[in-house]
Amino acid sequence: MNGDDPREDPRRRRVPPTSGRPGGPSVPPQGRPLPPQGRPVPADPRYGRPPGNDRRPHPEDGPTVRYNPAPRRGASHVEPTQVLHRGNSGDQPLAYSQLPYEREKPRQPAPPPRREQVGHAPTQRPVPHHDGLPPRRTPPPVDLGRQPRPPRRRRRRHPFRWLTVIIVLLIAGLIAAVVHLDNSLTRITALPSYSDRVSNTPGTNWLLVGSDGRGDLSTEQEQELATGGDTGPERTDTIMMVHIPSAGPTTMVSLPRDSYVNIPGHGKDKLNASFALGGAPLLVQTVEEATGVRIDHYAQIGFGGFASVVDAIGGIEMCLDEPIVDPLAGLDLAAGCQKLSGPQALGFVRTRATPTADVDRMNRQRMFMAALLKKATGMGTLANPFALWPMATGVAGSLKVDDGDHIWNLAALGWAMRGDTVTTSVPIGGFDDTEVGNVLLWDKSRASGFFEALATDQQIPEELLTR
Repeated sequence: MNGDDPREDPRRRRVPPTSGRPGGPSVPPQGRPLPPQGRPVPADPRYGRPPGNDRRPHPEDGPTVRYNPAPRRGASHVEPTQVLHRGNSGDQPLAYSQLPYEREKPRQPAPPPRREQVGHAPTQRPVPHHDGLPPRRTPPPVDLGRQPRPPRRRRRRHPFRWLTVIIVLLIAGLIAAVVHLDNSLTRITALPSYSDRVSNTPGTNWLLVGSDGRGDLSTEQEQELATGGDTGPERTDTIMMVHIPSAGPTTMVSLPRDSYVNIPGHGKDKLNASFALGGAPLLVQTVEEATGVRIDHYAQIGFGGFASVVDAIGGIEMCLDEPIVDPLAGLDLAAGCQKLSGPQALGFVRTRATPTADVDRMNRQRMFMAALLKKATGMGTLANPFALWPMATGVAGSLKVDDGDHIWNLAALGWAMRGDTVTTSVPIGGFDDTEVGNVLLWDKSRASGFFEALATDQQIPEELLTR
């Protein structure tokens, strides 16, 4: 075939080398140069193997093409004629021109590079760095009998918290003091309940009574106060009505003890006789029916209590126009301004050793009461606990009040009389001798308008006042 004589010497026949057939030499793919021959390929340091066909591919090498290069021979060498058979059956030889066309197999993508399994080192814990420390001194031996105390934690200061605690304590102490004083009051049934009683009148009306009770006095106190010993049933030396209006100044009215009035159930008699006959309830009923003014509160004080209150506030300063000397009252006072002690003040409001007797005594009682309340409610006393507390305890321990009265009612009374107070006496019509002795008569025409103004919560007209 192709002009070649088959009988020609097979040694001179050129048969191109085949690829992919057994026994034939490998031909490198077209377009790719053969690696240089005769120069050794250095060993791969990454795998530690010598170069060769069995070298493991590396990712940087690219696609791998395996071939077995034939040994290089001279140009005059001719390959011997080989017999080729179709289908690799070996029954019919093929000429050179009949060699089957070997298509280049599609190039398979290179497998992904195999990564080396890299093991992780165990997690290391940071080791703190310590500077070189000076050698520590050996501490002294610890006393096993006493355990060392842990360091105390410094507390934060809270000034507002302490201020709150102080305020709370002051309020609690004030409440406790008020409760104590209220429990110290002696309560009696003073306000009566009878038919046809005077209806409620506007404003607030108090009936203040100073009795000559001596039951709480010792023999030494009776001698010091010049009370004259026991004189029978308790009587009243001082009777005052205090009217606190809804607006305007307070009015203090003296009711003479010798006033000739009607005593319910006993006929006409002196006003203080009602107290001796029926105590505080009968006295209140007699005053209400004689004046037409309803009494809302009642307070009564004895000789000993009166003197203790004056001494508790440090005495009362009084100014006298004329000297007063009364051995029965234990009184010897010079004219002028002077401070009266408890016993002196008691004799001052009781004595009748003056030209007009009871009229002068009523004037002195109102004058002394105004001075006493002014000092008791002054800032010098209220701001001084060493003066306020003895006075408060003295008043609370010596007063008798109605069942419905409390210490705060007395505080309201003192507060209402701290300022300008109108002091007067019931209009007097004269004196007369009766079957019960010498009595004081009211001026009925003037007394009617006088008490009508109080009952209607009005200011008493100036022409009806007795200074």
